[in-house]
Amino acid sequence: MTARHTEKTCVLALDQGTTSSRAILFDRRGVPVATAQEEFPQHTRPGAGGIDAGIVEHDPEDIWRTQLDCARRVLAESGTPAEAVAAIGITNQRETTILWERATGRPVAPAIVWQSRVSAPVCARLEARGLEEEIRRRTGLVLDPYFSATKIVHLLETMPGLRARCIAGEVLFGTVDSFLIWRLTGGRVHATDPTNASRTLLFDIDRQAWSDELCAIFEIPPAILPEVRPSAGSFGTTAPELFGASLPVTGCAGDQQAGGFAQGCLAAGDAKCTYGTGAFLLCSTGSRRVESRAGLLTTLGCAAGPAPNYLLEGSVFVAGSLVGWLRDGLGIIRQARDIEPLARGVADTGGVMLVPALTGLGAPYWDPHARGLIVGLTRGTTAAHIARAALGGIALSVGDVVKAMDRDLGAPLPRLGVDGGAAANDLLMQIQADVLGRPIDRPAMLETTALGAALLAGIGVGFYADADPVAAVRRADRVFEPQLDDAARRTLLDRWSDAVGRARGWAK
Repeated sequence: MTARHTEKTCVLALDQGTTSSRAILFDRRGVPVATAQEEFPQHTRPGAGGIDAGIVEHDPEDIWRTQLDCARRVLAESGTPAEAVAAIGITNQRETTILWERATGRPVAPAIVWQSRVSAPVCARLEARGLEEEIRRRTGLVLDPYFSATKIVHLLETMPGLRARCIAGEVLFGTVDSFLIWRLTGGRVHATDPTNASRTLLFDIDRQAWSDELCAIFEIPPAILPEVRPSAGSFGTTAPELFGASLPVTGCAGDQQAGGFAQGCLAAGDAKCTYGTGAFLLCSTGSRRVESRAGLLTTLGCAAGPAPNYLLEGSVFVAGSLVGWLRDGLGIIRQARDIEPLARGVADTGGVMLVPALTGLGAPYWDPHARGLIVGLTRGTTAAHIARAALGGIALSVGDVVKAMDRDLGAPLPRLGVDGGAAANDLLMQIQADVLGRPIDRPAMLETTALGAALLAGIGVGFYADADPVAAVRRADRVFEPQLDDAARRTLLDRWSDAVGRARGWAK
């Protein structure tokens, strides 16, 4: 059957995350009808001398293999012909840095993951030169190993001959979305969108363009940068041999901005927090750029029209990945979902506090030298106490970001919308409500990151008129009300502040 005789029934979202790749088919109501998911390896190792740990890498071929496999599986297992797919949308782990050969598409180095602290020396060198304020003025970001530019600098400085190849146009850079677009289109399109470009430290968020001045500061050849296209725009068509038909790629956004778009964070004051590998709080400030005074970032969100949609963002580097560490590193749980029943086995943490700074601290501290800390251990401490302290550490880290957001906005967020896989944990959400002293709204569907990619792609081809037809999927599933009294909350926050102070600067 030819494509023109086949009804377009769905949009395919490719959700490329830090620990797994997923593909989800969404129907015209924005409801997921089929899902495929596959984990891939994480490569971690210590830095120089062992103490300066925090190097995190991926094999880009693992990213491509698992993402393509998931896309093919979700079509095959659901019995959906490729011709029925109206468009493909991509959402991705942000800041993760990949360099590949233009001629072959082969990566020239491992992907440096957003969590990696490997470029901390690059940041220290630039900070010593007094360049941090200029970088922040243009990008809205802080000078931190989190972002892509410092990772590129690290590769240019440690791989012989790489700089010359980049200048000659033989090697290209991209965040994960660009790499996937290049592979999906058979090397015909080298592009990204503003939400991903704004996370590189190379994009001027006022001019909405790559900055020659920033490229000069970082000494990065502009020839390696992708073209920036609208999030709901054309990113080419897939090579026909991949799915048996050429499918338009018409949506692209970083994972947090995609989730914000699906949650409706398009007007000033709209806010949400996603609990995934990390935890990320976004609040729209509309078309007005707001500079943070409390350690947050100013970045770009998906826009509903021609005007930019600025966001304040706070990033917690370790959330769901802390649960993964309890499983893979300590072995106290067998599966991620085991943490909630284990933690419910005790009434409290028994005085244990866990600071999840396994890859440094993000907002509002921005300390790449902080390291994880478990304090308050006694002979009576059990695995259940540590599990409960881990959930508390995630919630308290988010609490620091919410407090910073309140300061920047000049008023407290009245309640918080949540999404992401870890938001399914009822105990974590109750602890979060207790830490914040305000309600937590959890929607019926937590797959908002993939939904955002699907919406952008569907809008790009007219499958969806706008985001309104799927407003029903945002309905609240449950509201978690705070149960902790004010005195107990103050005591908890004071102890947390003490613990964070002990974790900071550990690896410096």
